[in-house]
Amino acid sequence: MTMGTHILVSEIFHSIQGESSFAGWPCAFIRLAGCGHGCRHCDTAYAEEEGILMPIEEAVRQALSFGAPCVEVTGGEPLRQPGVYPLLKALCDGSPHVLLETGGFLPVDRVDPRVLSIIDIKPPSSGVAEDNCIENIPIAQRTPGKFEFKFVLASRADYLWAKSFITVHGMAGTCTIIFGAVFGELDPRYLAEWILEDRLPVRMQLQLHKYIWKPDTRGV
Repeated sequence: MTMGTHILVSEIFHSIQGESSFAGWPCAFIRLAGCGHGCRHCDTAYAEEEGILMPIEEAVRQALSFGAPCVEVTGGEPLRQPGVYPLLKALCDGSPHVLLETGGFLPVDRVDPRVLSIIDIKPPSSGVAEDNCIENIPIAQRTPGKFEFKFVLASRADYLWAKSFITVHGMAGTCTIIFGAVFGELDPRYLAEWILEDRLPVRMQLQLHKYIWKPDTRGV
């Protein structure tokens, strides 16, 4: 047994995709255990727990058994585990739409090119903005349509920082950019008004699962 053939799993479940361009679709989720970055806005701190060591083929079998139109690997921080790469490959061989949600701390250059990578960019209020992996931006710009960058913002200051960030890094018009509000901290109406006022070429999203179920509900 090696960690290249097994993964540490926090949970596998079937829910509604709450974020990204796939928001609203039924989706099977494999949440991997472990992160260690300590983002202040983390809403899945329970994924820091040890998790269950599982063969990759068993995780794939469970996820595909739901028959969902898309499958997402998330965390925690899934890219911490070496087994995530063969896991993603195996999922791509069995599902037409495979998503990866990563905290944006690690490079995505080894991810199967069939995967849609959803990459967080952490704002200052998260406490970990200095850990953003900037090298992911040119990777995404070289492969349009396979990457999305997600900014989850808690304040006007976060918004202004994000607005500057996408300009400084030449992201507008070259990357898919999604702005969202930290649930319970920033009124989405304000975020919508700022985006409209500034004519930003970004997509706004709400975390649908937090409006459908209670925000602290697990397995959704």
